[in-house]
Amino acid sequence: MSFDGLFTHAMVTELRQTLVGGRISKINQPYQNELILTIRANRQNYPVLLSADPTYPRIQTTQIPYVNPAVPTNFAMMMRKYLQGAVVTAVTQMANDRVVHLTVATRNELGDAETLTLIIEIMARHSNVILVDDQTSKIIDVIKHVGSDQNRYRLLLPGATYIQPPKQDKIDPFTPNTDYQTLVRDYPNEDVLAKQLQQHYQGLGRDSAQQLAADLHQPGDIAAHYQAFLAQFDHPEPTLITLPNRKTMFAAGKFDHFGPATRQFDTLSQLLDFYYADAAQRERVQQQAGNLIRVVKNNLKKNRNKLKKLEQTLANTKQADELRLKGEILTTYLHEVKRGMTEITLPDYYHDNAPLKIQLSNQLSPSRNAQKYFSRYQKQKNAVGYVGEQIDLTQAEIDYLDNIQTQIELASPADIAEIREELTQQGYLKQHHTKKKQRSSRRPSQPQAFIATDGTPISVGKNNRQNDQLTLKTAHKSDYWLHTQKIPGSHVIVHSDHPSETTLMEAANLAAYFSKARDSATVPVDYVQVRRIRKPNGAKPGFVIYEGQKTLYVSPDAQLVEQLTPKD
Repeated sequence: MSFDGLFTHAMVTELRQTLVGGRISKINQPYQNELILTIRANRQNYPVLLSADPTYPRIQTTQIPYVNPAVPTNFAMMMRKYLQGAVVTAVTQMANDRVVHLTVATRNELGDAETLTLIIEIMARHSNVILVDDQTSKIIDVIKHVGSDQNRYRLLLPGATYIQPPKQDKIDPFTPNTDYQTLVRDYPNEDVLAKQLQQHYQGLGRDSAQQLAADLHQPGDIAAHYQAFLAQFDHPEPTLITLPNRKTMFAAGKFDHFGPATRQFDTLSQLLDFYYADAAQRERVQQQAGNLIRVVKNNLKKNRNKLKKLEQTLANTKQADELRLKGEILTTYLHEVKRGMTEITLPDYYHDNAPLKIQLSNQLSPSRNAQKYFSRYQKQKNAVGYVGEQIDLTQAEIDYLDNIQTQIELASPADIAEIREELTQQGYLKQHHTKKKQRSSRRPSQPQAFIATDGTPISVGKNNRQNDQLTLKTAHKSDYWLHTQKIPGSHVIVHSDHPSETTLMEAANLAAYFSKARDSATVPVDYVQVRRIRKPNGAKPGFVIYEGQKTLYVSPDAQLVEQLTPKD
């Protein structure tokens, strides 16, 4: 289901049980539109994500790791000033809307008690996170500033009076009412009823309305069906459902109208972590790597165009032997060539004396005409070697950039900094000297660790620095190395000199999953012992050559990848 008012109701129920009474110990803004509060409650730390991302806005606790910027944003500093050490006194929802209030008790600079409310409005591209002083209703700060030129109804700027989002003329489904009974009677068609329910009740997304309409059409007491549907949001059962089109949806209860439950979770937050892990990660990477993506795409386009021109030039040079042949025939029959002729037909003694028409310059002597063909032959012959070398270099450049593009697509936000450094070192990005000290002080990231079913450790490099370090320095010569065959992807190392067939298949699945062929049905994966791997002098980062390999064919399986991921 979508993160509608009903799901918000369920999430608020979960957060209220967990966070009320807890103290805010840390505040970070790892990404442009996301704030994370670490709340200490019941002897446990809960990282609470408030996301105003236009595509995936939400509130939840999260266990997905994040990377903080070296310098905190102004908004993060303001939140720390006002919320550090504050105690959460309430978590509430505005009616059945997608607006959540975290009320906190704290003390100002003079030591006086004050009450503040951190508000998250979950409204697609209009989503926002706002800190408000309860006594004055003034906005202290907001993660996205919205001026009068963007919204005439209300200002979302520091110092402005906070005005709630416009109220909809709809009924809160949790308030006592019998309107649904009239709707069921007036609209017997299930699809039409779903639309009417969505228009009549506040906070019903399309999927929630469809499930409620399906429930209300079941035999039995309509009122009981209605109350049972709402009750599940007070006692949520976090569920993942696989739809007929093989896509998945999350739900706070049994949304069996869409299909059977394929997986259950202990909390709604765990469900959202699983559901959003990949999609939200891609969104964050897109935000952080926007300029890298543009640079790589532009250079790929430039080199692919260059390769086409080189290949055309090479095709043109293939007529070099024909030029030599014409020069030799002209020399042989030079006595038949007269000055002033523009063409002549002579027997081609290389091809059974077939007539061969040869173009001539009427400004040159017969011998100079023959010499001109030999000169053109030599020039094109020399060009073949040069163009061939340029084609190899350009193809290597394309392969490298294609590999970088794949790494960005598969990267976590933590990997982007190292990819940026590599592109800078390779000359694709300009060096920013002001950040040199900062970069050198950062610890290099480590390859991702997995555990095979039989307990064998497996490592996966996520960028070229990790790939080189893993394959050429960390791995033992007797370990096994895997990589997708002629497809950009990660280096995978099985840390064993005699891995089982099952372990090799699992490692091959990891290699296929962390490659450009992730969505393919069948992927060829080469494997060979590390001792057969070598890096040519002057080769690009991440590039190696090998021999004596064998090949496995696997289908990338995200569920298997999750099973092989070590549990904390």
